[in-house]
Amino acid sequence: MNEDDDANNGTDSDETLIVVAEEETGPRLDKFLTDQLQHLGLSRSRIQALVKNGDIKVDGALVKPRLAIDAGMQIAVHIPTAGPVEPQPEDIPLTILHEDDGILVLDKAHGMVVHPAAGNLDGTLVNALLHHCGASLSSIGGPDRPGIVHRLDKDTSGCMVVAKNDAAHTSLVSQFSKRTTSKIYLAAVERSLYPNTGRLETHIARDSHNRLHMAVVQPPAGKVAITEYEVIGSHSGSDLVQCRILTGRTHQIRVHLRHLGHPILGDPIYAHPKRQTPRTRRLMLHARELSIDHPVTGERMRFDAPVPDDFQPWLDTPRSDQDVPQF
Repeated sequence: MNEDDDANNGTDSDETLIVVAEEETGPRLDKFLTDQLQHLGLSRSRIQALVKNGDIKVDGALVKPRLAIDAGMQIAVHIPTAGPVEPQPEDIPLTILHEDDGILVLDKAHGMVVHPAAGNLDGTLVNALLHHCGASLSSIGGPDRPGIVHRLDKDTSGCMVVAKNDAAHTSLVSQFSKRTTSKIYLAAVERSLYPNTGRLETHIARDSHNRLHMAVVQPPAGKVAITEYEVIGSHSGSDLVQCRILTGRTHQIRVHLRHLGHPILGDPIYAHPKRQTPRTRRLMLHARELSIDHPVTGERMRFDAPVPDDFQPWLDTPRSDQDVPQF
């Protein structure tokens, strides 16, 4: 679940086009792209190297990293495809919620990338899983994604399930595809959100101005995305929202809450974290609960990832004007 990325069947693009918005005018090209591509884990020095190598062009021309960007500029970013990725086991601590012969359920840490890719060839969840499980992981996802059935974004914490054999992988992919799983998230958002409960049903697709972003689009373009939400707390003029996603589109919750005019605090892609109140040290999105049918026994199982301390101020102050319904 890329928060929202269900079955792991696709590959990631290594090219994108970014159109500079009016409010983004001013900074150097390398600084601007470091912020824009933060989720890829590319350092400023790596971006400078890509510019110097001609892998990054502005309006079709070769430029220098110090170029001051201006509104309307079109920045084409090409990240050269690396050779075959063969992740190695690494002794990285995991917070395991459940483990048996078929599945492993964990509380993924904020800041951990799920699988190796350009800019993140080690230190990923896959590296940790190889150390913990050895050869006991499904192979369907390929050698670079053993056991990975769904994903969470790097900056999203919380519940993930991993398949320890191919039969479990097949069953879990089917459950995600058929929407028989249940996924509940917590998100702290800008300002107070009204009404206190709601359901968003839109179409989501790649943003035509920036292929790294997703956006709400008019049907028949895109794919249906459904999110149910309820406000469960308030802190410093912002609300804590509990979201159940009934579909699994890339960045679904982040896009839907921005569409409502309440982007998630600390979101470097769909908001401006430095302008938000209160300021946070992370993307305030946490996969709180995941329910699945066990691939072997068929038993319905629910897993809860403890709520990070960052969210506690919101939980300590329920919004007084609401009668919070239960999912």
